[in-house]
Amino acid sequence: MRQEVVLAMLAKEPSHGYELRARLRDALGPLGDTMNAGQIYVTLTRLEKAGLLAVERSADGGDQSDRKVYALTADGQQRVAEWIAEVSWPRPDLAEFHLKLIAAASAGLADPLTVVDTQRRELLRRLRDAQRAAMAEPHRSDAALLLEGVVLRLQADLRWLEACEHNWTHRRSGS
Repeated sequence: MRQEVVLAMLAKEPSHGYELRARLRDALGPLGDTMNAGQIYVTLTRLEKAGLLAVERSADGGDQSDRKVYALTADGQQRVAEWIAEVSWPRPDLAEFHLKLIAAASAGLADPLTVVDTQRRELLRRLRDAQRAAMAEPHRSDAALLLEGVVLRLQADLRWLEACEHNWTHRRSGS
Protein backbone atom coordinates (compact mmCIF):
# COMPACT_ATOMS: atom_id res chain seq x y z
CA MET A 1 0.00 0.00 0.00
CA ARG A 2 1.35 3.37 -0.98
CA GLN A 3 2.18 5.85 1.76
CA GLU A 4 -0.11 8.40 0.13
CA VAL A 5 -3.10 6.14 0.77
CA VAL A 6 -2.35 6.14 4.49
CA LEU A 7 -1.84 9.91 4.46
CA ALA A 8 -5.08 10.46 2.56
CA MET A 9 -7.08 8.38 5.01
CA LEU A 10 -5.81 10.73 7.75
CA ALA A 11 -6.75 13.88 5.80
CA LYS A 12 -10.27 13.99 7.24
CA GLU A 13 -9.19 13.78 10.86
CA PRO A 14 -6.37 12.57 13.09
CA SER A 15 -6.70 8.91 14.11
CA HIS A 16 -5.27 6.08 16.10
CA GLY A 17 -3.65 3.35 14.01
CA TYR A 18 -6.48 0.91 14.68
CA GLU A 19 -9.08 3.50 13.57
CA LEU A 20 -7.12 4.05 10.38
CA ARG A 21 -6.99 0.32 9.72
CA ALA A 22 -10.74 0.03 10.31
CA ARG A 23 -11.45 2.86 7.84
CA LEU A 24 -9.27 1.19 5.23
CA ARG A 25 -11.03 -2.15 5.77
CA ASP A 26 -14.44 -0.46 5.49
CA ALA A 27 -13.43 1.35 2.30
CA LEU A 28 -11.99 -1.78 0.68
CA GLY A 29 -14.66 -4.26 1.77
CA PRO A 30 -13.52 -7.89 1.42
CA LEU A 31 -10.25 -6.76 -0.19
CA GLY A 32 -9.36 -5.08 3.10
CA ASP A 33 -9.44 -8.37 5.02
CA THR A 34 -6.02 -9.29 3.66
CA MET A 35 -4.45 -6.05 4.88
CA ASN A 36 -1.45 -6.55 7.16
CA ALA A 37 -1.96 -4.49 10.33
CA GLY A 38 1.76 -4.48 11.04
CA GLN A 39 2.50 -2.89 7.68
CA ILE A 40 0.17 0.00 8.47
CA TYR A 41 2.09 0.74 11.68
CA VAL A 42 5.44 0.46 9.87
CA THR A 43 4.12 2.93 7.27
CA LEU A 44 2.89 5.30 9.98
CA THR A 45 6.34 5.25 11.60
CA ARG A 46 8.05 5.98 8.27
CA LEU A 47 5.67 8.85 7.57
CA GLU A 48 6.32 10.30 11.02
CA LYS A 49 10.09 10.11 10.49
CA ALA A 50 9.68 11.79 7.09
CA GLY A 51 7.87 14.70 8.74
CA LEU A 52 4.56 13.98 7.01
CA LEU A 53 2.75 13.02 10.23
CA ALA A 54 2.73 14.44 13.72
CA VAL A 55 2.09 12.09 16.62
CA GLU A 56 0.39 12.87 19.88
CA ARG A 57 -0.25 10.61 22.82
CA SER A 58 -3.85 10.38 23.92
CA ALA A 59 -5.11 9.46 27.34
CA ASP A 60 -8.30 7.56 26.59
CA GLY A 61 -8.56 6.20 30.12
CA GLY A 62 -8.55 2.60 31.21
CA ASP A 63 -5.66 0.39 30.22
CA GLN A 64 -5.34 1.99 26.77
CA SER A 65 -3.82 5.24 28.11
CA ASP A 66 -0.79 5.60 25.85
CA ARG A 67 -2.12 5.38 22.30
CA LYS A 68 -0.69 7.44 19.48
CA VAL A 69 -2.89 9.75 17.47
CA TYR A 70 -1.57 10.46 13.97
CA ALA A 71 -2.26 13.76 12.21
CA LEU A 72 -1.03 15.23 8.94
CA THR A 73 1.61 17.93 8.98
CA ALA A 74 1.57 20.70 6.38
CA ASP A 75 4.01 18.62 4.31
CA GLY A 76 1.70 15.62 4.66
CA GLN A 77 -1.26 17.68 3.48
CA GLN A 78 0.76 18.82 0.48
CA ARG A 79 1.71 15.23 -0.38
CA VAL A 80 -1.96 14.17 -0.22
CA ALA A 81 -3.01 17.04 -2.50
CA GLU A 82 -0.34 16.07 -5.03
CA TRP A 83 -1.43 12.41 -4.89
CA ILE A 84 -5.09 13.29 -5.39
CA ALA A 85 -4.19 15.34 -8.49
CA GLU A 86 -1.86 12.66 -9.90
CA VAL A 87 -2.97 10.77 -12.99
CA SER A 88 -2.18 7.18 -12.12
CA TRP A 89 -2.72 5.44 -15.44
CA PRO A 90 -1.28 3.39 -17.16
CA ARG A 91 -0.42 1.68 -13.89
CA PRO A 92 -3.78 1.72 -12.19
CA ASP A 93 -4.24 0.06 -8.88
CA LEU A 94 -8.02 -0.02 -8.67
CA ALA A 95 -8.08 -0.25 -4.87
CA GLU A 96 -5.72 2.73 -4.62
CA PHE A 97 -7.84 4.79 -7.01
CA HIS A 98 -10.99 3.81 -5.08
CA LEU A 99 -9.35 4.97 -1.83
CA LYS A 100 -8.29 8.19 -3.54
CA LEU A 101 -11.92 8.94 -4.37
CA ILE A 102 -13.09 8.13 -0.84
CA ALA A 103 -10.35 10.24 0.76
CA ALA A 104 -10.95 13.14 -1.62
CA ALA A 105 -14.66 13.17 -0.78
CA SER A 106 -14.50 12.51 2.97
CA ALA A 107 -11.80 15.11 3.67
CA GLY A 108 -13.11 17.63 1.14
CA LEU A 109 -9.80 17.54 -0.75
CA ALA A 110 -11.32 17.32 -4.22
CA ASP A 111 -14.53 16.47 -5.98
CA PRO A 112 -14.41 12.73 -6.80
CA LEU A 113 -16.17 13.40 -10.12
CA THR A 114 -13.40 15.82 -11.09
CA VAL A 115 -10.77 13.21 -10.18
CA VAL A 116 -12.62 10.62 -12.31
CA ASP A 117 -12.91 13.07 -15.21
CA THR A 118 -9.18 13.86 -15.09
CA GLN A 119 -8.36 10.15 -15.23
CA ARG A 120 -10.84 9.63 -18.06
CA ARG A 121 -9.28 12.36 -20.20
CA GLU A 122 -5.84 10.80 -19.76
CA LEU A 123 -7.16 7.33 -20.61
CA LEU A 124 -8.91 8.64 -23.72
CA ARG A 125 -5.66 10.27 -24.87
CA ARG A 126 -3.76 7.02 -24.34
CA LEU A 127 -6.51 5.02 -26.06
CA ARG A 128 -6.33 7.27 -29.15
CA ASP A 129 -2.54 6.86 -29.24
CA ALA A 130 -2.77 3.09 -28.88
CA GLN A 131 -5.45 2.81 -31.56
CA ARG A 132 -3.39 4.89 -33.99
CA ALA A 133 -0.32 2.77 -33.30
CA ALA A 134 -2.34 -0.43 -33.75
CA MET A 135 -3.70 0.74 -37.10
CA ALA A 136 -0.16 1.51 -38.29
CA GLU A 137 1.06 -2.03 -37.54
CA PRO A 138 1.00 -4.80 -40.15
CA HIS A 139 -1.90 -7.20 -39.70
CA ARG A 140 -1.10 -10.11 -37.32
CA SER A 141 2.25 -8.74 -36.25
CA ASP A 142 3.43 -9.36 -32.71
CA ALA A 143 3.23 -5.65 -31.97
CA ALA A 144 -0.35 -5.51 -33.29
CA LEU A 145 -1.38 -8.20 -30.80
CA LEU A 146 0.24 -6.32 -27.93
CA LEU A 147 -1.39 -3.05 -29.01
CA GLU A 148 -4.76 -4.80 -29.20
CA GLY A 149 -4.26 -5.86 -25.58
CA VAL A 150 -3.39 -2.29 -24.59
CA VAL A 151 -6.53 -0.99 -26.34
CA LEU A 152 -8.75 -3.59 -24.66
CA ARG A 153 -7.27 -2.81 -21.24
CA LEU A 154 -7.80 0.91 -21.68
CA GLN A 155 -11.40 0.33 -22.80
CA ALA A 156 -12.05 -1.79 -19.71
CA ASP A 157 -10.52 0.89 -17.49
CA LEU A 158 -12.76 3.51 -19.12
CA ARG A 159 -15.84 1.36 -18.41
CA TRP A 160 -14.79 1.12 -14.76
CA LEU A 161 -14.39 4.90 -14.58
CA GLU A 162 -17.95 5.21 -15.93
CA ALA A 163 -19.09 2.99 -13.04
CA CYS A 164 -17.16 5.22 -10.62
CA GLU A 165 -18.79 8.31 -12.07
CA HIS A 166 -22.24 6.73 -11.81
CA ASN A 167 -21.61 5.76 -8.16
CA TRP A 168 -20.36 9.20 -7.11
CA THR A 169 -23.11 10.99 -9.02
CA HIS A 170 -25.70 8.97 -7.11
CA ARG A 171 -23.94 9.62 -3.79
CA ARG A 172 -24.05 13.35 -4.50
CA SER A 173 -27.73 13.33 -5.40
CA GLY A 174 -28.58 11.13 -2.41
CA SER A 175 -30.32 8.49 -4.54
